[in-house]
Amino acid sequence: MTQITRRAFTRFAVASLLAASAPRGFSQSAPVALRIGYQKSSTLITLLKARGSLEKALAPLNVRISWNEFASGLPLTEALNVDAVDFSADVADTVPIFAQAAHARFVYVAQEAPSPGAQAIIVKKDGTLRTLADLKGRRIAVTKAAGSHYLLLAALARAGLKPADVGVNYLSPADGRAAFERGSVDVWITWDPYVASVEREGDVRILSDGAGLASYQRYYLASRTYADAHPQIIETVFEQLQTAGDWLRANPLDAANTLAPVWGLDAPTIERANARRSYRVRAVAPPNFSEQQTIADAFYRAGLLPAPVETKQALYWDFAANQAKPIGA
Repeated sequence: MTQITRRAFTRFAVASLLAASAPRGFSQSAPVALRIGYQKSSTLITLLKARGSLEKALAPLNVRISWNEFASGLPLTEALNVDAVDFSADVADTVPIFAQAAHARFVYVAQEAPSPGAQAIIVKKDGTLRTLADLKGRRIAVTKAAGSHYLLLAALARAGLKPADVGVNYLSPADGRAAFERGSVDVWITWDPYVASVEREGDVRILSDGAGLASYQRYYLASRTYADAHPQIIETVFEQLQTAGDWLRANPLDAANTLAPVWGLDAPTIERANARRSYRVRAVAPPNFSEQQTIADAFYRAGLLPAPVETKQALYWDFAANQAKPIGA
């Protein structure tokens, strides 16, 4: 049993004892609110929500959860910044950099190990785009600040191109797909499950995924104020995310069947998408954080950040100390 699991068990036992020993008519304090923001690709949070696992795990701490869905990661972190949510489900590695540039008070809570195959540059199967260099002069749909946005920058750099060499259209995943299908753009760059949903139609081709270009690590974030005030809640959510990731990897078909009615996709498509994500949730550690600076520098060079961002100044949650610490400390 890990140290974190032992602490969680102790909290549960103490809370259960207090509840059992409370006199009849005793009124406990008001529930603690936990406002979770997530997006369609937030697989593990979606599984916890669908199965009711997080409510059960947090019941001893008297927590009331509210769920808030966002179209993509950038508006989700903006909501975190203005105190509209307390905890952000996984967002692509690019998104917290924009939050840091906006001086948001957040802390990195957890990280999913790299999944470079879970995002892709999609083109028409019978089109003329065959190499990254062929992107020059093309109309490209991408979601601003998403992981796919960095994949675009990395792909252009690999081909010796600059952002000004292509026509970039900032669109949500749904709008990006619509534009791609009607021919308003030549290229659509997105992430799973959107990649898997269009990939099986047969008229598209993957020009490149993130392999060798962008490792695509997804991060879970929390409001700094909320984490400081409720470290036990943050720890429990972290443990439940790890458990959900373990369960998904061990039960890929069951996970796909659970997600299918929620996502409105068929189970084989979801299973295909999930196979490209690691779903290995781990605490944030400085040695696994170095690509964040590379990403920040790329966005600054592209003129998409108002000033350089020093990612080592960001905060991560140290579970052993139960407090936020600078990455570069």
